[in-house]
Amino acid sequence: MSTDDGKRTPSRRGLLRGTAAGAAVAAVGAGGSARAASGTGQDRAAAGSRQVRVAILLYDGFTALDAVGPYEMLCRVPDTRVTMVAREAGPVRTDTGELSLLAERAMRDVHRAEVLLVPGGGQRGTEAMMRDTEAHDWIRRIHRRSVWTTSVCTGSLIIGAAGLLRGLPATTYWASRPYLKDVGAVYTPGRFVETGKIITAAGVSAGMDMGLHLVSRLTDEKVARAMQLAVEYDPDPPYDTGSPEKADAATQALALKLLADAAR
Repeated sequence: MSTDDGKRTPSRRGLLRGTAAGAAVAAVGAGGSARAASGTGQDRAAAGSRQVRVAILLYDGFTALDAVGPYEMLCRVPDTRVTMVAREAGPVRTDTGELSLLAERAMRDVHRAEVLLVPGGGQRGTEAMMRDTEAHDWIRRIHRRSVWTTSVCTGSLIIGAAGLLRGLPATTYWASRPYLKDVGAVYTPGRFVETGKIITAAGVSAGMDMGLHLVSRLTDEKVARAMQLAVEYDPDPPYDTGSPEKADAATQALALKLLADAAR
C-alpha cells in the first residue's frame, strides 16, 4: 500500500512480520516445523485424521467469552478447524441479548468432532440446556468418539446433565460450584480440571487457560508457548478479586448482581 507521496505504508501483515509477535504467528501458522511438531502429538494421532475438528456448541443465552476465548487459542492451531454449532445454523444470542455469534452448522449435521467444547451461560441459558434432552443426546454422541470433551464455566453443568461427569472431579463458575453435585460431579478447585478425556474450566476467562492447555495437548508445549505470545495472553489485572477466595462478601454479591442485571 502506498501513500500520495510515494512512500510505502506497511500493511498489518507486514507489521506483524516485522516484529517478534509476527515471528510467533508465522511459526504457529507455517506448515513446516510447527506442523511437524504437531504431527507427533498423541492426541492428534488418536484423532485419526490430519485435520482436527473442534465443535463449539452455541445456544440461546451462552456467554460470549466462554466460546470466543478458547476459539482464539484453537483457531490458529495447524491442521485444526473450529466450527460453531447450534440447534440450527444462524445467529445465536449471548446471555446479554446484545451480541450474537454465527453458528455455521446445525447439530443434526455434525456427527463427529475430535474436540467438543460446551460454553457456559447465564441462568436462563444454562437451565434451559440442562433440560434439553435433544442437546444431551447430541453431546453424548459426539463424546463417544471425541478425543477431548470440554466445558467452560456452567458448561460443566450442561455436560453433567448429559451424564458425562458422574463420579468425576470437575470445576465450574464459582457461584455454581454447589450444583456440580446435582449432576453427579465432585467439585475440584482449579482454573481447569482434566480427568481422562474430559476437561472442565472454571468461569468465563478460565476458558482461555483451558484453550491454551488444549493447544499443548493437540500439538506440543513449543507451539502452545508460541500461541500464548501470538495472542499476547499475559494477564495482569489491576485488581486481585478474580476468585471468591480473594473477594469479600459484598464484592461477591455485587458481581452476581452485575451478571443478573445484564442478563436478557
